[in-house]
Amino acid sequence: MAKTKPGKKDLDSYTIKGTNKVVRHYYEGFSGDCVLMRPSDSDKPPYVARVEKLEADHRNNVKVRVRWYYRPEESMGGRRQFHGVKELFLSDHYDMQSAHTIEGKCIVHSFKNYTKLDNVGTEDYFCRFEYKAATGGFTPDRVAVYCKCEMPYNPDDLMVQCEGCKDWFHPNCMGMTIEEAKKLDQFLCSDCSSDDDAKRPLSSFHVSPSSDVKVESKRRKR
Repeated sequence: MAKTKPGKKDLDSYTIKGTNKVVRHYYEGFSGDCVLMRPSDSDKPPYVARVEKLEADHRNNVKVRVRWYYRPEESMGGRRQFHGVKELFLSDHYDMQSAHTIEGKCIVHSFKNYTKLDNVGTEDYFCRFEYKAATGGFTPDRVAVYCKCEMPYNPDDLMVQCEGCKDWFHPNCMGMTIEEAKKLDQFLCSDCSSDDDAKRPLSSFHVSPSSDVKVESKRRKR
């Protein structure tokens, strides 16, 4: 943690103006609260940051040192097909900001925990990459890919698992609609179904309706 300048004091917490929500900074064993920060352009969504340090001067003006999260469209490569609507990148970009610009708190989940949420709220986000703002590099630089299209998993997209090879597929890549996929009780991809009957149509796998559509497990990497 950075040293506090003379005339300033470290704070353990800060109550967001106009609320009863308390923000706490990073310390050993705690990664620091994530916050929504007011953008200079009111037409833009709030910035998302992780609180690293809180300090006050002799006039009790509170400053917050933050580590910024970037949205995909703010990165050098821009938003891509596999990026989720609530996806963020934890950057190596740090700043000191007035605590008055904090609008609220949010939760940035790990990718794994986000995919297990029963309901995604407005304050829920997820992060699976760290991002180097100066170079546009990502860590990790290799991720699991799925389906015939060999794209990383987007948690906003429905995927179905083949009972044969156990790989995961986008319905539209397999010639199905989302509605058809949701009715599947079992599914075989075209490669696995051709092992039994090269001419077996996918519609033959529409058995009883089921809401238990699997959306996890990883297979290949690139």
